[in-house]
Amino acid sequence: MSAADLPQYSELIWPALQAVAELGGSASIGEIVETVIKREAFTDAQQAVLHNNGPETELGYRLAWARTYLKGMGLLANSARGVWALTDEGTALLTDPSATDDQRREKVKVLWSAHLGELRRARRARLEQDDSDLGAADVVHEPGWKEQLLDQLMSMRPDAFERLARRLLREADFDSVNVTGQSGDGGIDGLGVYRLGLVSFPVFFQCKRYRGSVSPSAVRDFRGAMAGRGDKGLLITTGSFTADAKKEATRDGAPPIDLIDGDRLCELLKRYELGVTTVTRTVEDIRIDPAFFNEI
Repeated sequence: MSAADLPQYSELIWPALQAVAELGGSASIGEIVETVIKREAFTDAQQAVLHNNGPETELGYRLAWARTYLKGMGLLANSARGVWALTDEGTALLTDPSATDDQRREKVKVLWSAHLGELRRARRARLEQDDSDLGAADVVHEPGWKEQLLDQLMSMRPDAFERLARRLLREADFDSVNVTGQSGDGGIDGLGVYRLGLVSFPVFFQCKRYRGSVSPSAVRDFRGAMAGRGDKGLLITTGSFTADAKKEATRDGAPPIDLIDGDRLCELLKRYELGVTTVTRTVEDIRIDPAFFNEI
């Protein structure tokens, strides 16, 4: 399985838009990805294909650009907290009673074509060169901050990554966080006590620096290591979780395992300012008031 076997950016625009609608008009990045994977019935092999050797999956990467394109088309908007929502234009398009589903999809294609034309013109103006065949796959994408951060995490020593996880948990209101660092722990990397108001409970955690998607077997193995020792678990990875892994984490009759994938891990490191600094830029919008000069 290779990236060539996956849908192109443009082919994921409509499924991404449908996913947000299905989720009630707004959704997190993880919810969108999970819903698209389910709707399009992507296999574990397809979910495991990495973008440029990881740590991000190719599907996650292409869906990120599908969301960006939908934003440029005026159909989606995103908040500072990473929640994506239908705009009024997106809602109107999807709920137009005079159009069939095929007609709505065709309208999205028309909007995409127009947006692509805008990208071409912007590129020509910026580079001052002759027009080239600029398709979605030809757009030069600079690595985003999350991709850079995940690469940094992958370059850390395993024990350093575990210490980072301990620091993160402490910032997130865990007490007595300890990294075991011992063989024979069955995959358990540490234990922390999470305090929620007046109550507290122990939480075992496991850190997996992983390129690609974590399978359900990893969730089962972690749960098995916890057996008889506790019933709260947290699985942290730089990669992602397959749809089956997420189902396994919340399977009826089994202790639930909370999952933190690479995308959420980046957001948490940003929130607690652990190696991530947010710089707010001020942009001046300068306007000339002709009336002022006319009255001088």
